[in-house]
Amino acid sequence: MKKADRSQTGILFDIQKFSVNDGPGIRTVVFFKGCPLRCRWCSNPESQLPKAQVFWDAKKCAGCFHCAAICPANAVSLQEGRIHISHLLCNGCGRCTWECPGKALEIGGKIKTVQEVVDIVLQDQVFYEEGGGITLSGGEFLSQPGFAMELLLAAKEEGLHTCCETTGFARPEIFKKVAPFIDYILFDMKHWNDEKHRAGTGVSNQLPLANMKQAIELQKEILPRIPVIPGFNDSLQDAAKFADTLRQLRLAKCQLLLFHQFGEHKYRLLGQPYGYTDVPSLHREDLEEYQKAFLDHGIEAFF
Repeated sequence: MKKADRSQTGILFDIQKFSVNDGPGIRTVVFFKGCPLRCRWCSNPESQLPKAQVFWDAKKCAGCFHCAAICPANAVSLQEGRIHISHLLCNGCGRCTWECPGKALEIGGKIKTVQEVVDIVLQDQVFYEEGGGITLSGGEFLSQPGFAMELLLAAKEEGLHTCCETTGFARPEIFKKVAPFIDYILFDMKHWNDEKHRAGTGVSNQLPLANMKQAIELQKEILPRIPVIPGFNDSLQDAAKFADTLRQLRLAKCQLLLFHQFGEHKYRLLGQPYGYTDVPSLHREDLEEYQKAFLDHGIEAFF
């Protein structure tokens, strides 16, 4: 096995310690920026673009408009009395965040080397002894395959258990190259129907399903996870069809992820519309029949 290039860089939007919901044991989750999907319910909208983005908090804004005056990319403008930041024009230099008198601007997304990430992860190595480790998430970590590969190699060199959370939307050759260095795969399933999958995420479900099949053939340990979204995939028919799909893949269990509104505030900070503002969050009791539909089809579904 070749040694990891620990000088390789990637762009991240967060590193979260002491996670118990992102793979077995206690884990450190590395959140990659960039995702090919555009899920309308996405709780991390800042994860979608593979570049730094600036958040604007209207409550802290002094209204001085200094940010627009100093922006070298002309990415800041005033529209209907509100600061508007063009994420296409913004180059992520961060000058506006440094000079904002009210600290109303904050940059999301930082370039880090593999070694910098490994150093952070190893700070909690003692907590991984009971089966924990590192989890690569996003966004979609496969959208930065070179960085992901080197980080996984480095993690293996340090003896860490590796896990990933993925949409599976990547070229098969990329998935096949990365998969051997992943011990546990949390595999998102957005919809069983290709047409509806396109409507909700902007992409087909054929590539994710193909990569899931490939992971099964590689005998990887897999946990399918279904985000249950009101009006999108929450009907009893959807539950039955998901269960049929899993049975065809010879998978016996899945995790149901409850829709929530935790990310709504981020859309406001990014100046982006959010299509689920008036949709209530789901609770376990709301999905008793939904869960039962999986069980009736021979699939263990848990929260």
